[in-house]
Amino acid sequence: MSVESPVAGVVWKVRTTVGSTVAAGEVLLVIESMKMEIPVEAPTAGTVTELLVVEGDAVGEDDPVARIAPA
Repeated sequence: MSVESPVAGVVWKVRTTVGSTVAAGEVLLVIESMKMEIPVEAPTAGTVTELLVVEGDAVGEDDPVARIAPA
């Protein structure tokens, strides 16, 4: 399952790693957009299989930022 950025901005903080087990609603990373911090949450419980961004990367709205294998 792909996790997408809800807004255009810059990846401010990555809060998970590949291989981590996450719960639905858990914050995976934070995007800074227009001086606001926007959390990107896991849409479902599962295991993070891929992180497609690192801190400092620019992302657009709906860009994929991570992939999760559902539990």
